Amino acid sequence: MVEVFDTLVIGAGPAGLTAAYELTKSGQRVLVIEQDDEYVGGISRTVNYKGYLFDIGGHRFFSKSKEVVDLWDEILPQDFVERPRLSRIFYGGKYYSYPLSAFEALRNLGLIESALCMLSYAHARWKPIANPRSFHDWVRNQFGERLFSIFFKTYTEKVWGMSCDEISADWAAQRIKGLNLAAAVTHALARSFRRSPAKKGGAVIKTLIESFRYPRKGPGMLWEACANKVTAQGGTLLMGHKLERIMHDADYDAFVVTARGSDDMMRSWRARHVISSAPITELMGCLSPQPQSLPHAQALRYRDFLTVALIARSSKDFPDNWIYIHDPSVKVGRVQNFRSWSPELVPEEGMTCLGLEYFCFEGDGLWTMSDEDLGALARREIEKIGLLKADEVVDACVVRQPKAYPVYDDAYRTHVDAVRMDLEANWAGLHLVGRNGMHKYNNQDHAMMTAMLTARNILAGRRLFDIWGVNEDAEYHEAGVEGAQEALKSERFVPRKVA
Repeated sequence: MVEVFDTLVIGAGPAGLTAAYELTKSGQRVLVIEQDDEYVGGISRTVNYKGYLFDIGGHRFFSKSKEVVDLWDEILPQDFVERPRLSRIFYGGKYYSYPLSAFEALRNLGLIESALCMLSYAHARWKPIANPRSFHDWVRNQFGERLFSIFFKTYTEKVWGMSCDEISADWAAQRIKGLNLAAAVTHALARSFRRSPAKKGGAVIKTLIESFRYPRKGPGMLWEACANKVTAQGGTLLMGHKLERIMHDADYDAFVVTARGSDDMMRSWRARHVISSAPITELMGCLSPQPQSLPHAQALRYRDFLTVALIARSSKDFPDNWIYIHDPSVKVGRVQNFRSWSPELVPEEGMTCLGLEYFCFEGDGLWTMSDEDLGALARREIEKIGLLKADEVVDACVVRQPKAYPVYDDAYRTHVDAVRMDLEANWAGLHLVGRNGMHKYNNQDHAMMTAMLTARNILAGRRLFDIWGVNEDAEYHEAGVEGAQEALKSERFVPRKVA
């Protein structure tokens, strides 16, 4: 006999668990299936390796949405700590504070290079590239060619695996919106003289926010607590279950969902609503009969990354949460200092744990490199950038994260729109939420908001909110989500190729 639920949720990441939490709190019978055998939280999980805790990708808990912040406090009321945001840029063998410190940057670059940067900036403003088409063109116009080369080119190309001449200008305009050289210099001087940070229209520019909240045992602590509350409220969570098929049962006006357990057993359930936070490419491949928009779903692309966590016996410490590696002489793109996210992530005194992040495509040379070789690469590179000596490292752990970043290429919007139209016309009751579920490169809090609004639509029995409006720049009204859609005007971009 097929077990029946009101709603079945695919994926126990931030979006999936938020939806399940909201629905079970309102008395719905909910089942959550999660492919991972051990961890909830998706990319926001906390990996435990011999008592050392790793945050995959780094997750600052900061949101403009009061409802999201209230939900964090409701789920994890006693376990947030306030952490300073401290970051640096490594370039040319030297470290630069981020946000910039004017005197430090001047000292590191030297008077001649600093003067050349300012002349380059003046030249770019005097003779800008008309109709900039690429990321390179846009940043050169805003900052000058020399600053583009120092602080933008290498890191951007590491993250996205594309030349800055291939990435379109609209991504730069969106991603660096609100931050120009004048604002950066003003903020740098203010920091140097310990004054208030730069503001735009009375609000701190979000790129320059200097503190955040953080669960003391990493972001997974929040989602483990959320999963426990979902089950305490009557929900069911099944780990180690991979989605295999979704069919519509016309006799019951419901979906039949089938998943394969880690024991290789196939199990099926019936539900009136299905909420999916799984990647669109994977979800659409499981629909039966095969949807017309499947080729569009299969054309969507992702950027992947892996973390090599190095555990070292070292008294040397530094306060940064992460360091951005702009230097082209190494492959690593960013280094996390787990103790600075929270001291409880590193259980032993006299030890340090650093996470080296490598951006790649699933199946490429970095992705397929053995854990042993990745550990050796990370040891060499951490010594080269001066954070540890290779012989101080006593252990290493590799964590691979597929489909970390949905890529907005030239055709992505056409593909996503085709999927949306297909689902709305032929699969009513199947809801997409979250970063990969909607192929929208949004932060954790925005993924949560898509789930909160979806839950309210389901409980209301009609579409009250357009969840596709939830985005990076949401200025949610304090009164609640009722005013959210009016404020959701733009979208967080990832690079697309020059048209």
